[in-house]
Amino acid sequence: MSEPIFDLTYVWAAIIAFGVIMYVLMDGFDLGQGILFMFAPSEHDRDIMMNSVAPVWDGNETWLVLGGAGLLAAFPLVYSIFLPALYIGVFLLLAGLIFRGVAFEFRFKAHTSRYLWNWAFAIGSTVAAFAQGAVVGAYIQGFETENMRYVGGALDWLSPFTVLTGLGLVAGYALLGATWLVMKSEGSTQQWAYRLVKPLLAAVLLIFAIISIWTPFVDPFVSERWFSHITPIWLLPILALACAFWLYRSIQAKREGTPFIATMGMFIFTYLGLLASKWPYVVPPNYTLSQAASAHESQLFLLLGLLFVIPIVLVYTAWTYWVFRGKVKADQGYH
Repeated sequence: MSEPIFDLTYVWAAIIAFGVIMYVLMDGFDLGQGILFMFAPSEHDRDIMMNSVAPVWDGNETWLVLGGAGLLAAFPLVYSIFLPALYIGVFLLLAGLIFRGVAFEFRFKAHTSRYLWNWAFAIGSTVAAFAQGAVVGAYIQGFETENMRYVGGALDWLSPFTVLTGLGLVAGYALLGATWLVMKSEGSTQQWAYRLVKPLLAAVLLIFAIISIWTPFVDPFVSERWFSHITPIWLLPILALACAFWLYRSIQAKREGTPFIATMGMFIFTYLGLLASKWPYVVPPNYTLSQAASAHESQLFLLLGLLFVIPIVLVYTAWTYWVFRGKVKADQGYH
């Protein structure tokens, strides 16, 4: 058989990478609301927090489905290794998302049991965020493989390093949620959100610094890529820190929309730094994108279908955020 004229492996890698960062940004502030939920000063503030994400929260998770389905279709080796390695982490992630989804629907209708659904929403969001961060940490650590099979233990994904990355993502999502609330609320709720941003930013930067120092000791490949010689990837952490400074100044100036944009910038540049650190390994430390990819014919067939889906999801997402732009009230009843 002749070689394909154009290698679709990197097209699929770009699509999946885009789907993942869209999920992190779109669902991150949603999860952040849940992480902050039990710290809200009153039930009135919780109603505002819930209404600020009610119109968009279910659509946000479309990106998770798209990224996961694309990963299975384009890189089946990833699934055959990741799932045995991360069974417990993925279970915690899905359980957290299920708990928060059920709590989201039932809280609006509950009266005497509302406090239980408050806790379910908060705990589910926190567990889901921590599990996502721990999975990222496990990816950085790498996986013990042999003959394209995972040969490690069920708890190898859980280590002090992955606990730290899990806590880091919890803090990051909380920061994203706080800046979203600054943009969408007003009055005492907005002032409470303003007060949260600076300590959360300090926590994120501290954890980011520790992870950055720790990572080269976890993976020698990352150490070589970053420290063997000066490369353009050093611009990525510099840009992330610039966004952090922009966020700080925006909060000082009491701006409303800019802090959320700056926080998204921090996430984007940190994410790009992670991808640049591990490229081209999709199952570190052994398997590259090309080794994990499915057949060219399978990639092409599925890509044709996805070319119709992605524009629809983008248009729906943009339309939803446009329609429900502006401030929210506690009694808007978006549910």
